[in-house]
Amino acid sequence: MSTPETLVSTEPEPQDEEQKTVPGGSSPQQYQHQQDQEIENDIPIRRSQRVRKPAISIDYEVYIVQDMKSEEDPTTFEEAMRSPHSSKWRATMEDELKSMKENKVWDLEEIPKGAKTVGCKWVYKTKRDSKGKIERYKTRFVAKGFTQREGIDYNETFSPVSTKDSFRIIMALVAHFDQELHQMDVKTAFLNGELSENVYMAQPKGFVIEGKEKLGCRLMRSIYSLKQASRQWYIKFDETIRRFGFEENKEDNCIYAKFLGRKYIFLVLYVDDILLASSDMALLLDTKRFLSSNFDMKDMGEASYVLGIEIQRDKNRGILGLSQKTYIENVLKRYGMHKSNPNSIPILQSEKFGMFQCLEKGYELEQMKSVPYASALESIMYAQVCTRPDLALATGLLGRFQSNPGKDHWKAIKRTLHYMQGTRGLMLTFRKTYALEIVGYSDADLARCKDTLKSTSGYVFLLAGGAISWKSAKQSVVTSSTMYAKFIACFEATG
Repeated sequence: MSTPETLVSTEPEPQDEEQKTVPGGSSPQQYQHQQDQEIENDIPIRRSQRVRKPAISIDYEVYIVQDMKSEEDPTTFEEAMRSPHSSKWRATMEDELKSMKENKVWDLEEIPKGAKTVGCKWVYKTKRDSKGKIERYKTRFVAKGFTQREGIDYNETFSPVSTKDSFRIIMALVAHFDQELHQMDVKTAFLNGELSENVYMAQPKGFVIEGKEKLGCRLMRSIYSLKQASRQWYIKFDETIRRFGFEENKEDNCIYAKFLGRKYIFLVLYVDDILLASSDMALLLDTKRFLSSNFDMKDMGEASYVLGIEIQRDKNRGILGLSQKTYIENVLKRYGMHKSNPNSIPILQSEKFGMFQCLEKGYELEQMKSVPYASALESIMYAQVCTRPDLALATGLLGRFQSNPGKDHWKAIKRTLHYMQGTRGLMLTFRKTYALEIVGYSDADLARCKDTLKSTSGYVFLLAGGAISWKSAKQSVVTSSTMYAKFIACFEATG
């Protein structure tokens, strides 16, 4: 296995062939200048009197067309039955209903007079691996939870999930102590939650029982998209795993640990995805057997791909890498940037952003309404939250203008996508170290916000040679000096 390329490096990394090649033999400086000109032309300048169709609308059209072309999953029962894979979709629907019958999810009853019936639908999804190849077809039967009424169909809805910081800490420990790392998937996880409210639902489309068309489904257990479904599943899992000797982390409700002498195992729960990191294989297998005896589980063996993050290990060198290359490539394709020129940095140090760049009226404002600014920013932000601390400043700055972005903000979004094009193969890496200790850094940029004159703080914490926690955000107070701004940044990093 090739050694993962580290995301945080003090030495220049050799570029791959794609990054070194510049069309026409241009230098990197000329390359950047050409790219800036391309971005500048995306929106017609304000002084132009000609009515023309700018490149921004083309970008938007590409975004929509590519989404439509890549869409393979049916959205309705009728579409599924007309698709070339109708037999496979039918089999997955039958399998879904079989699971619901085995879990005794509902009873067919006459709906009481005055009771409101919750709608339902089929959701189809083609599951792919980290390389984009089809693994399997999956169908969920879900409720239309938006039709529920608080106090009648549901009460509490809150359900915690594990944080990405906790996930990265576990990955750092796995690399340092050379732990076993396995993954399991809970099939029909939400069907395990028990309901305390009376909820009635229509029978599934395409599978209405003949002669009982007027009856409805009284739900005994939660199903997907019910407002309380996630909470009921969490409560059920928490009660079950505690019986096996696991204790929940007080700071993160979905991180569990079990210790038996010098043996230990960590469990990371993210809705229906489970990661198991253990110092002992026998303890890990015992935990797997316990989970399989209580829930319908799929054992996926050694962890390699979870939550859109690819996990690569080189056990001989004690290295574990986290990559979102496939996710980033899909994002670039979605916005028509997969053949764009790579950029060296996402945000220039000299760039300043503010509300003065937002548009108030005129032709440009109408054109900006067709730009997928918020969607593109959200796509970049997911990569930043998971494995890319180098995108924190860009997302932090550009996220302030989602309600009314200007052309300069959109240019910065595209520049960030250019940067991701050139760095999509980078990995966040952890490795075995001589001393396991947390190292933190913080800094501040004085008065970066031109609207409020507030400074921008940034921090990063490292464990086992890799970043586990980071943030870039505007400070809450106005500072009068660089020293004061750095002091606030240090305080916020350690708070």
